[in-house]
Amino acid sequence: MSEINDLRRYEAWSKHHIEFGESALIPAATVVVMRDGSDGLEVLMLRKNSKIAFGGMWVFPGGRVDDEDEVIGDKGDLDELATASKAAVREAEEEADISIDPDSLVWFSHWVPPPIVPKRFSTFFFATKALDGDKGNVVIDNGEITDHAWMQPSIALQKRDNADIELAPPTWISLTLLSSFHSVHNALEELDKMNPIFYRTHMAKTDGGTVAMWEGDAGYETNNPDVSGSRHRLTMFGNKYFFEQSSD
Repeated sequence: MSEINDLRRYEAWSKHHIEFGESALIPAATVVVMRDGSDGLEVLMLRKNSKIAFGGMWVFPGGRVDDEDEVIGDKGDLDELATASKAAVREAEEEADISIDPDSLVWFSHWVPPPIVPKRFSTFFFATKALDGDKGNVVIDNGEITDHAWMQPSIALQKRDNADIELAPPTWISLTLLSSFHSVHNALEELDKMNPIFYRTHMAKTDGGTVAMWEGDAGYETNNPDVSGSRHRLTMFGNKYFFEQSSD
């Protein structure tokens, strides 16, 4: 995404927020399907049709939770995690013809966009391994999804820096995390040890670019990126993303 498009998108979001207020959250689920390639860990990436939400971006399989995905717990309440897991399995099947073992899913993060975004997906992020029979047999419909590729996380990040592909911040952050793992087993083992990370995003525009901040950042509560102190943020400027995570 060019710097001009980035700023235009932010300004359009801000105008929409001023005019219509905060939009409702839409439950959604995403799944990172992984396999071991000849040069290390690879993840399945799908390119969204330019005419729909997240158009043109490269994403992991996923989408909104449907009524058919709902799982009701023993007390009669909606089991959000089980429902999201069911949706992730369904979306992988629908978007890429990939079958997933529901018991293999590892929940590792949850994302909520900033209030200014017109369409806000409250998204569970899962990771899993590709089943042996599906490791290369991806089928897309050339409708909602127009392309696919198995990519090493570090290669996907480099392609984004080179402006060859476009990645949304949640995808970028997830790929950055996954780039530290050398195999599917290593990734799932380490992700399973982690507590899921909650990214409830606050966003601000600065002279140095658009800044997404999360809990732990000194400027998070006041939505002021200039406050000194700890950092947990992503600065988006031109074709570069700069991630900072530090304590006081």
